[in-house]
Amino acid sequence: MAETAFVVTGMSCVSCATRIEKELRTLEGVQDAVVNFSLEELVVHYDPSSITLQQIESRVRGLGYGIRYNTEETDDLTVQRNWFIFSLMLSLPIMAVMPYHGHPFAGLLSFVLATIIQFTAGLTFYRGAWFALANRSANMDVLVALGTSAAYFYSVLSFFAVFGIHGSFFFETSAMLIAFIRLGKYLEARARGKAGEALKKLLRLQADKAWLVVDGKEIEVPSSTVKAGDIVRVRPGETIPVDGTILEGISSVDEALVTGESLPVEKGVGDQVVGASINRSGALMVRATRVGEEALLSQIVRLVRDAQADKAPIQRFADRVSGYFVPVVVVLSVATFIVWYLPLHQEFIFAFRQAISVVVIACPCAMGLATPTAVMVGSGVGLSRGILIKRGSVLENISKVNLLLLDKTGTLTIGQPALTDLLPVQGVAEDSFLEYLAGAESLSNHPLALAAVRAAEQRGIRSGSIEEYREKEGFGVSCSYRGASVLAGSLRLLRESGVPGDLLQRDAERLAGEGKSLIYVASNGALLGIAAFSDQLKETSALAVRDLKKSGIKVWMITGDRQDAAAVIARQAGVDGFEAEVVPERKQQIVQEYQAQGFFVGMVGDGINDAPALAKADVGIAIGSGADVAKETGDVILVRNDLQDVVRAVTLGKATLARIKQNLFWAFFYNVLGIPLAAGVFYFSFGITLKPEFAGLAMAFSSVSVVANSLLLKRVAAKL
Repeated sequence: MAETAFVVTGMSCVSCATRIEKELRTLEGVQDAVVNFSLEELVVHYDPSSITLQQIESRVRGLGYGIRYNTEETDDLTVQRNWFIFSLMLSLPIMAVMPYHGHPFAGLLSFVLATIIQFTAGLTFYRGAWFALANRSANMDVLVALGTSAAYFYSVLSFFAVFGIHGSFFFETSAMLIAFIRLGKYLEARARGKAGEALKKLLRLQADKAWLVVDGKEIEVPSSTVKAGDIVRVRPGETIPVDGTILEGISSVDEALVTGESLPVEKGVGDQVVGASINRSGALMVRATRVGEEALLSQIVRLVRDAQADKAPIQRFADRVSGYFVPVVVVLSVATFIVWYLPLHQEFIFAFRQAISVVVIACPCAMGLATPTAVMVGSGVGLSRGILIKRGSVLENISKVNLLLLDKTGTLTIGQPALTDLLPVQGVAEDSFLEYLAGAESLSNHPLALAAVRAAEQRGIRSGSIEEYREKEGFGVSCSYRGASVLAGSLRLLRESGVPGDLLQRDAERLAGEGKSLIYVASNGALLGIAAFSDQLKETSALAVRDLKKSGIKVWMITGDRQDAAAVIARQAGVDGFEAEVVPERKQQIVQEYQAQGFFVGMVGDGINDAPALAKADVGIAIGSGADVAKETGDVILVRNDLQDVVRAVTLGKATLARIKQNLFWAFFYNVLGIPLAAGVFYFSFGITLKPEFAGLAMAFSSVSVVANSLLLKRVAAKL
């Protein structure tokens, strides 16, 4: 069974993706077909002996969609942007001459420009509507084609006085509607590009080259050619090209890709290393165990892609009802014409005008604007407060979150170790101890060493130059400072050098129990003291957790860090519970487990290892200072790195959802009143009819009211 990925273009809504899947699954030889609407990606599992790729492509094209291999580059974003600009620039002159319809030039200009827009920028909606109707379905293309055609063609008949129809025309209605919908298409293409870029950046983390060891010689080869069982050498500072087992060497390896933790992990013979992690210092000889699709990085990419495909975007309300709305409007329009023309014996022109009025006034402008205008204003309010909303449905989704999962390092905490405790032995001054510590660590790039130097600088302590500096991987450093032999590192380093380190054993056990990392410092064979380091909770984290819990949201912490370190941060933050030492796949599983229990799950993280969980969660929230992949996978970015902004985002989401519901109510209320009025129900009782031009004006007013209601969301900004 083979698998091939394609890019499918021309889909207007989620129902298009569903139609493609159903059609392809009926083909003999196709085992499964999955369409990711947000990425425009089609993945087909098929039997090459039963069906060819050309047959699959032909069937998709027969449904009215474009298809190409996903390796072929295209710039859909530029195309959609250019169509929007083109339709907008031609629509603006039509709007400008609206007050001068009585002037022949104004009418002619409106007709020419509207015609160009209708059959260039608007042609795609005719194609989409044709194929939708041919497949016995109705989508947003049908609604747009119906509404714009009714407004445009009536205006043409009115302008040229065909069939006796003469009066005001409203070319601006069809032109501006096409321009607005083209804007929506552009924004969709932009969102798809961002989603795809997240996966591309993940893949770019992989090393391009590897030093393959063959018969004792090192040969530089593309990392993609390395096979399981091959031996590669990884030099200090290089990216590890494969998942494997260390055969020779000791080094510090930055595995933030997997654990999210800022501290490098000491690795030696027999330990496992992960491809795309960084070898910080010592040279390593590694036997490849997992390569290609089996490597951890490839698994993370697959997890993110699968999660994005599984989390289909919420269909816009207009799309959900279009299957019923379109036929109902058409039936009402036809019924209006028949009733007026036959039983009521009115003139053809009168009956036709009322039928057109029904179609025009029922055009889903207000319905279509109800969600995007509220989302646009809400997103703007969020951005002004450092909350970047990436997708329209997020503001609705975030208001429903009742369980929030928080990463630890970089999310709840600052994300880098800091000196927390100095325990010099009796008789040693604290500043003197810190000077020796900072001096010994001044040439090291280890995060704990940098934290020690930073702490000394903050106290105004400047260490002198050191001599005979040596760094032993996994142990620490030794040097000569102020004429004394100095050691700074683990307890193993001291014991190996014959220095007793048990003097502060009880304090060391207490600090280690709090999840802190320790550095022992000795001079001329005598212990000077112990320095303790740990990642610190952000100032606003505990307050944010408390506010979230007050709003009825359960808060849990999940982290790849050690159990003891995680327990300390969980207690300080006040979360409801936590799980430690979790891998990226497990984080995603935790999200799925809570979703299966009926929770609407939000995930907050900042690392590459958080990306699968961010993608799988109902709402993914990324920390602004985190990895690019996390930010691009998440639905929300907290620009200010402040967890309190999660509380603000929930508040904003609830306010936006309330505004959307109000907009939809008024849009439907308008149709409930407007359609009977346009059909002439009140003609005999009150002598009221609605001409198509006034129906178009009423439709415009309904859209304006929805926009005005959405703008009231700006009042929420003062409360955030």
